[in-house]
Amino acid sequence: MSQPHHHAFVILGAGVIGLTTALSLRTAYPSAHITILAKHLPGDRAAEYASPWAGANWFSVGTTGDPMQAYEEITFHKLDELMRKHPEAGIARLPIRSIFDSEMGESGIFDSVDGEKGELWYSHLVGPIHSLPACQLPAGATFGLDIPSTFILNTQTYLPWLLHRCLSLNIHFIRRGYPSLARLSADFPRASVIINCSGLGALTLADVRDTSVYPVRGQTVLLAEPRTPLQRMYFRSPRRVDPTTTYVFPRPLGGGIILGGSRQADDWNTDVDYELAEDIMRRCCKLCPELGPREGLEVVGHGVGFRPGRKGGVRVEVERRREDWWCPVVHCYGAGGAGYQGSWGMGGRVVELVRGVLEGRARL
Repeated sequence: MSQPHHHAFVILGAGVIGLTTALSLRTAYPSAHITILAKHLPGDRAAEYASPWAGANWFSVGTTGDPMQAYEEITFHKLDELMRKHPEAGIARLPIRSIFDSEMGESGIFDSVDGEKGELWYSHLVGPIHSLPACQLPAGATFGLDIPSTFILNTQTYLPWLLHRCLSLNIHFIRRGYPSLARLSADFPRASVIINCSGLGALTLADVRDTSVYPVRGQTVLLAEPRTPLQRMYFRSPRRVDPTTTYVFPRPLGGGIILGGSRQADDWNTDVDYELAEDIMRRCCKLCPELGPREGLEVVGHGVGFRPGRKGGVRVEVERRREDWWCPVVHCYGAGGAGYQGSWGMGGRVVELVRGVLEGRARL
């Protein structure tokens, strides 16, 4: 058995994946030296730093047998634990009304569809799911579901909470970008394992160059708190993942309301598209009558962020040691818009891979 107090881990990236991975490693290796290297940290507002701009809620994109399904289920239970033990973290439970404009079999949310009933793998987590009667569906909608209880996160509270949690557990931060993992490895020759949580950075790191990684531009509108709080989240889309998805997410702890959305693949434009913002607000007011008319919305600000998309889905794996790397590398990136809801499961998988490396089980 390896001796955890001799280990040193270096994590590249301080988004939600990097931070939760660091905390997962700290639980598994209480005495290890852990360092997070990142160009951007919680509090920054760069479009390439995706985590602050997320919705963010737990609404599964995985299906049975998909790695993301396992990551999401682990994260669901962890969010429940954090919500109960750390109410200051910015996590709450709310119902969500989900409306779809395609047939059940084409919506991408079900494992299987039998007649008029679809099977959702996560029904045991969120409680009894009810189908909306036709009289409650908006024009053009095919079916709708009321999901009684899932999670919503206030990213402006949760990310700083993760940062301070790391600091309280003696996890070190260095604000620094890197052009390659070889350069990082040269700066940290005593690292036991490097964990690459660089998100979109995996596209530009010279010795990774993962060309399956691409930006998925998202744009949101932040509203002030309404006098009458919203009692649920709203979601409408042709499919679970679609460029025209519309959502209304009230955030806990005074976080206002986030309106979305858009999914523009391979779009690096950081400027706010105000025509798109108007379209988002009109769609959201139509979807959520409690918002009232567009003219009455109190807009706090607009957001633009790049989700770290990846063709083929998330990459969580060990890469073979190279001559210019002093130690093995575990990659953990490519969650797209599912980073928050998969974060703790992905971090847990990193711990498993790291343990395999340190105990000689991984083939390097």
